[in-house]
Amino acid sequence: MGPEAKPDRITMTPAARRVLAAAARLFYERGIHAVGVDLIAAEAGVTKKTLYDRFGSKERIVVEYLADRDERWRAVLTRYLDAAPPESPARVLAVFDASIAWSRENGPKGCGMVNAHAEISDASHPAYPLIVGQKKWMLALFTRLVREFAPEEADRLGRALVLLHEGALVAHGLKVFPDPIGSAREQARVLLAGAPRRDAGV
Repeated sequence: MGPEAKPDRITMTPAARRVLAAAARLFYERGIHAVGVDLIAAEAGVTKKTLYDRFGSKERIVVEYLADRDERWRAVLTRYLDAAPPESPARVLAVFDASIAWSRENGPKGCGMVNAHAEISDASHPAYPLIVGQKKWMLALFTRLVREFAPEEADRLGRALVLLHEGALVAHGLKVFPDPIGSAREQARVLLAGAPRRDAGV
């Protein structure tokens, strides 16, 4: 998610944190449109007035839910990238490793951003730039990681890697076949093995 898509975050009081936690669970499990503010307030143990005082609207809760999920994903991803050797294909594969770990803990129904986009296709919705921006950020990340060791192939491979990664997340959520992210990781490894390197010793 680029700086242009990053929303100003709400200051979280204890009540607001409870609302966000309840909304996050409900939105992910049941879908955004299926969950109303009455249910969120009841699950959070707050009044509707408190909910609106803290967030102003359901749309704002959706934005906070997605922004929080994205921040937590990036924190996991950063740990995996930092542990991988610099300027190497291992950094690309670390993205898939991070996704495997994230999906086991946080994503049994697939990618929260993809799921949200299935319900929010209106570009005027305040969450829309955040959703699209996060996927553009993933494309930029893959492209940058490839550029570290195979600059001539960065744009082509960056796009191919996003297709592998995002397709695997969808297949994971749909439970199409076992371990789709692991399968995508292997396909990425094969793809990267054929890329011309800046340094033949890499």
